[in-house]
Amino acid sequence: PCVMSHLQRQVTISNKLGLHARAATKLVMLANEFDANVTLIQGCKTASAASVLGLLMLESGLGKTIDITADGPDAQAALDAICALINAKFDEGC
Repeated sequence: PCVMSHLQRQVTISNKLGLHARAATKLVMLANEFDANVTLIQGCKTASAASVLGLLMLESGLGKTIDITADGPDAQAALDAICALINAKFDEGC
């Protein structure tokens, strides 16, 4: 039987510009590679990792802490990849 896993992890935004349009687009493209529903939560705001506009509405800036949850067959892989992208400052180098 297929076991649905619900995973959660916390990360801190460390790139200077935060979760801006280019970074949000990268995150959405990455999330779409996995068979998982990924949600980002900041305070009382939540957004699907499949929605650039939703991610921008989080208004996540430098130093903000985000909870990421993932459900589905690829939940662990999706969570690992998205956390790695955020921790790599969206490959922006600053």
